[in-house]
Amino acid sequence: MSSAPDLRLDELRALAEQDDLRAFVERAARVHPSDLADVLAALEEGTRVRAVAELPPEIASAALAEMETAEHPEEILLAVGPDYAAELLEELPSDDAADIVGELPPDAREAVLAEVEDRADVERLLTYSEDSAGGLMTTEVVAVDQDATLSEAIAEIRRQSREEDEPYDVYAVDGARRLVGTIPIARLVVQSPDRRVRDVMRAPAAVVRPEQDQEQVARIMARYNVAAVPVVDAGERLLGLITFDDVIDVVEAETTEDLLKFGGVNPHEELGASWRVAVSSRLPWTLVNMITACFGASVVYLFQGTLSRAVVLAVWMPIIAGMGGNAGTQALAVTVRRLALKQLPRGRAVAVIGKEMLVGAVNGVVVGLVVGTLASALGGAQFLGVVVLLAMWGNLIVGGFAGAFIPLVLERLGADPAVASSMFVTALTDTCGFLLLLGLGATLLL
Repeated sequence: MSSAPDLRLDELRALAEQDDLRAFVERAARVHPSDLADVLAALEEGTRVRAVAELPPEIASAALAEMETAEHPEEILLAVGPDYAAELLEELPSDDAADIVGELPPDAREAVLAEVEDRADVERLLTYSEDSAGGLMTTEVVAVDQDATLSEAIAEIRRQSREEDEPYDVYAVDGARRLVGTIPIARLVVQSPDRRVRDVMRAPAAVVRPEQDQEQVARIMARYNVAAVPVVDAGERLLGLITFDDVIDVVEAETTEDLLKFGGVNPHEELGASWRVAVSSRLPWTLVNMITACFGASVVYLFQGTLSRAVVLAVWMPIIAGMGGNAGTQALAVTVRRLALKQLPRGRAVAVIGKEMLVGAVNGVVVGLVVGTLASALGGAQFLGVVVLLAMWGNLIVGGFAGAFIPLVLERLGADPAVASSMFVTALTDTCGFLLLLGLGATLLL
């Protein structure tokens, strides 16, 4: 059952599809930009362009800024033409404008920027890598001189801000625009207007450099619990700031990327990509998975004589392999997370592997006793319970080792430890599980 907001958005989309653009524009003005972005993304290309062209620039630009990269807001800029595209960009903060215009082909980008009145900030942001602090920051930052009085600072804030702006912090700078402190808005209001900025400012909780990776920026903001962090150059000159809403997008994007990598899916595959793109992205890792699976199959082939004489072992093969794979995946998830958060000093690698093996050994004893007892109770060969117990115990130790060792090795080799590590872990636990079960079975049962 649809909720009222969903019905409202469905009605808005229907108005656009029916070319009732006057009613569409009236209703769009009362819709949150994020919701309007969803409506625009759901429209056919021609309908979407006509709808955007009818919207006031301030409404259309806000919606474009909320559209996902995979929804290609830059294609709308191409469709509406350079003049109107420039109007839309001028309504946006410099970081959002740079994000969208950076996706345009070089010729189209230049044609649009040629119509933008103040293109310098956007062009400067385009020089930074899109996954760096510089590519993430906005240059719309409110800064006042440290020697100004608070009444002068308030007047300067009004001059630098637009009516719709809500500054997170005011930054105090010296004559060379070097960052010297931050001033919470509340302090400007409650302190005497004759006091100097330097008397009420405080040291920034954190600063970042424009070349720092966006993941590191997100960790810094989370650590210091700040809504915005200033960006400074090597000379401590204030360049811009990064706000929490941009960091939320970073965390979502990085988490999605890590999750896709963890499953062996190319992180550049868009979630709404066609089946052809999905196949070309996933097929290489599927073939790798097939090759690694052959190792386990080769063990079974080598012990086919044992299986023919002790068919009961086949019942326990998927259980031993599956439990080992599960233990390996648990250790892998913890280790990859540690590496991603930079919480694993180089000297601690052996200790981490040892811990995961110990966890596997303890769990293996408990689980092994359960399945060994069950194997004995179901009957069969005399030492079947002992074989199952030892195989389970050994494979859970192997799982703990593989889950910690494989991502650490990949990280040391300069590869991304999240990329398909699970395939190698599963291949190792399957191979060792079969080898332990069938090898012990050949020794103790035959």
